[in-house]
Amino acid sequence: MTFTAVPLTLYPDMFPGPLGHSMAGRALEAGVWSCAPVQIRDFATDRHRTVDDTPAGGGAGMVLKADILAAALDHAAAANPELPILAMTPRGAPITQARVRALAQGPGAIILCGRFEGFDERIFDARPIEQVSMGDIILSGGEMGALMLLDACIRLIPGVMGATSSGDDESFENGLLEYPHYTRPVTWEGRTIPEVLRSGDHAKIAAWRKRQAEDITRLRRPDLWERHEGARDRPASGARQKKKD
Repeated sequence: MTFTAVPLTLYPDMFPGPLGHSMAGRALEAGVWSCAPVQIRDFATDRHRTVDDTPAGGGAGMVLKADILAAALDHAAAANPELPILAMTPRGAPITQARVRALAQGPGAIILCGRFEGFDERIFDARPIEQVSMGDIILSGGEMGALMLLDACIRLIPGVMGATSSGDDESFENGLLEYPHYTRPVTWEGRTIPEVLRSGDHAKIAAWRKRQAEDITRLRRPDLWERHEGARDRPASGARQKKKD
């Protein structure tokens, strides 16, 4: 099954962009995934190919028109009925590694990329669109967010990364940030690789890495640590808790 990416954008030349290089680029050439951007402006109906208008109620900026967006979405969905539809917006739910992994295991995605002040809200009422955010930041448009999302998905498609286990211990996969990495030379500017990593004792190395991941997560991302602790302490589904005397 080929992973199909269908970005809906005013700037189709931005795709595949950086995804045409390195692992993603090789996978694209091999047909592991495909990229078929759709130009939203092609669905404008006036001679000026207008896609936006001033916001109702006044205010700065311009808003992408619901009728034009719907026409573009309906065209993409008709050609790819099996693909979920996502919209890149700072108002969306923050993307998670679990959601990325689920998308990577599917047939791909139609990704709506906004510009200006965003979308006419009625498009979300009229079409089944999942609104997602790549973080608490504002970009000039949804294209960069879409590229980030696609990169996160494509690298998880079987055969894209060299080893199937390459992503297993990465940040967020197990609810923790990743442990530190080192390589040769053993000593650099007076700093030495931790002795345990040179010991050859795989059990000790695994324990050290787990402890490092926990300590880093606790210090740098207390929100992740709190969720990790809560998940670890939660009893298994259906397990009976002992009654207190």
